Amino acid sequence: MTGSSLSPPPVVVPPEALAAAASGRTFDPHAVLGPHLAPDADDPRAVVRVLRPLADEVVVVTIDGDHPATHEQDGVWVAVVPVPVQDDGAGDTVRHAPDYRVRARYGDHVTTSDDPYRFLPTVGEVDQHLIREGRHEQLWTVLGANVRTFPSVLGATTGTGFAVWAPNARAVRVIGDFNGWGSTHPMRSLGSTGVWELFVPGVQGGDRYKFEILGPDGSWRQKADPLAKSAETPPATASVVVESDYSWSDDAWLAEREQRDPHNGPLSVYEVHLGSWRQGLSYRDLADQLTAYVVEQGFTHVELMPVAEHPFGGSWGYQVSGYYAPTSRFGHPDDFRHLVDALHSAGIGVIVDWVPAHFPRDEWALARFDGTPLYEHADPLRGEQPDWGTYVFDFGRNEVRNFLVANATYWFEEFHVDALRVDAVASMLYLDYSRNPGQWHPNVHGGRENLEAISFLQEANATAYRRTPGVMMIAEESTAWPGVTRPTSADGLGFGLKWNMGWMNDSLRYMAEEPINRRYHHHEITFSMVYAYSEQFVLPISHDEVVHGKGSLYGKMPGDDWQKRAGVRAFLAYQWSHPGKQLLFMGSEIGQHTEWNEGRSLDWDGLSADPGRAGVQRVVRDLNAFYRDTPAMWELDHDPAGFEWLDADAADHNLLAYVRRARDGSQVAVVVNFAGTPHEGFRLALPGGGTWQEALNTDAEVYGGSGVGNLGGVEAQPVPWNGRAHSVELRVPPLAALFLVPTSHG
Repeated sequence: MTGSSLSPPPVVVPPEALAAAASGRTFDPHAVLGPHLAPDADDPRAVVRVLRPLADEVVVVTIDGDHPATHEQDGVWVAVVPVPVQDDGAGDTVRHAPDYRVRARYGDHVTTSDDPYRFLPTVGEVDQHLIREGRHEQLWTVLGANVRTFPSVLGATTGTGFAVWAPNARAVRVIGDFNGWGSTHPMRSLGSTGVWELFVPGVQGGDRYKFEILGPDGSWRQKADPLAKSAETPPATASVVVESDYSWSDDAWLAEREQRDPHNGPLSVYEVHLGSWRQGLSYRDLADQLTAYVVEQGFTHVELMPVAEHPFGGSWGYQVSGYYAPTSRFGHPDDFRHLVDALHSAGIGVIVDWVPAHFPRDEWALARFDGTPLYEHADPLRGEQPDWGTYVFDFGRNEVRNFLVANATYWFEEFHVDALRVDAVASMLYLDYSRNPGQWHPNVHGGRENLEAISFLQEANATAYRRTPGVMMIAEESTAWPGVTRPTSADGLGFGLKWNMGWMNDSLRYMAEEPINRRYHHHEITFSMVYAYSEQFVLPISHDEVVHGKGSLYGKMPGDDWQKRAGVRAFLAYQWSHPGKQLLFMGSEIGQHTEWNEGRSLDWDGLSADPGRAGVQRVVRDLNAFYRDTPAMWELDHDPAGFEWLDADAADHNLLAYVRRARDGSQVAVVVNFAGTPHEGFRLALPGGGTWQEALNTDAEVYGGSGVGNLGGVEAQPVPWNGRAHSVELRVPPLAALFLVPTSHG
């Protein structure tokens, strides 16, 4: 059956409405475009209007046949088609909008496609309610670009549902590869949610797109999708539709993770910048090479500096433009899934840095997204971060908070990561952070605390731990804010762990002193135990400590080459044996001489050419092996019962001695000598008699040391010392640490 358009059609649209729909300057294009039933309930026809600018001929195809359309105005074509009529079972007839396709001819080129404007919204009413309330914990499943398939009598249609939050926009269009980056796909407003939506048939994974937003000022802005799951490789800025077909193989890992408390397990973290560990590697290359290396070195976890998309590589990922998009620099999101999967298969946990504190000002991204301050706080004294030249999120706005809370769960649920390390928490907590008087506003109580940011952090932490048991939320927080790792139920921030920046600053300042002067700074190396149990700590030697003129860990040590390496080995043994988990930035474990530069690979060639550097690498490997196999080194990290001083006052010897204990009473005695000379016949109190094996000596020749030691072990004597019944005379090597483990009791 072939029909024809009627004049006038039974549904008439004013010229100004047609013009608005054709140009995309409308909040409701579906009121004009798509199928509309004749107003007379007895009229078995519908009017179909489609937007096909520049077409020479348009035909609407239904199950009944072809229906030529007439060009009405500005590229809008109209046809009248019959509609299916059904009995509703109560004696009345019901009309349904027809299923149809659109055949358009452009010269000799003919295309047939489905019509975006015949579909119902892909964002349901429940989703809209949750978005309005700021409580949609899987926001990425409804906003952004999601590939969907819908059945119909003419065959199933697959395409992409686009949805974006832009409450102050006057109009929104989705532009991309599929429409020549033109104005043929205006989106509809979903009312008070501030969400704009459109399902576009035929759009598939790999297609690029942006949102074109008409702001209150009458200007159009092209914006990347805030919830894009991928983006073009910078400096290109378009968003990319993603279809994932990844099949995970880490079910056993996830099941085990759900049953354990990671905060009280072994945690030895290797921090990695993916672009410069070994330059030129993809996610899949790293799945092989990085995984093998981390296994060989014995770390329990890797921490990846932000992998979320970022426009400027020199930001190291800390100025994020795509919070839901693993950077395309190294591959597809499924390739990143493969990297996580490979690490899990090797028994390695994955921590990802997360940056909710601020975002860059790039005009094509989140900044002034709908022409107004939207994601950022409107008050520049709260919405701008002077240190980094960035914007600060409006943590008190429901939708912004939801965007970030859901983003945390996204990394856990979509990519199976095991922890998020939250960057720059202090900058979020304090309204006067890096601001002088007059540059900040107090909160409603007159204080300096950012109450909205506190509430956001509590919600993000509580939501993550509730939705994915066994994961960790880790704070990089540099102040003495109380209760960072206290549960939210006890008015804490709810993090599981906190970076111990005080330990890092004090210990590195101490290590920078010449050994002859360290006796005057002894309190700096012992002070950390005064507050060691005020939070659940990670001891970090991170990328921030080996860049921007600070020098490498090797470079921080005084003395000649041998002394520097010995200092690194002793310091790392001290770090591994101190209460708290530990983190080490890549390159430090190979004694790299130069500070880190994101523009080049680590100095692997220097490692293979220098046995001394290989010795540093080997001591890290042996430290990790001993650590993982010895619960006394980690089981009571957050419990004072896990630590006891043997000698905290040997300042004149630059020496520390202490015991680490596990729940079962097993113990390790640790002696660290930060002096440049050995101590012969040094009497040390021990917690028991019998034989104590020298389980690790960082001065061993195999590590490049001088070989001063105790022939593999010592016998504790019943000689009282420092209030204990047993003691021993030790040969304590220079710039070195000893781990002693009891093998028999006397």
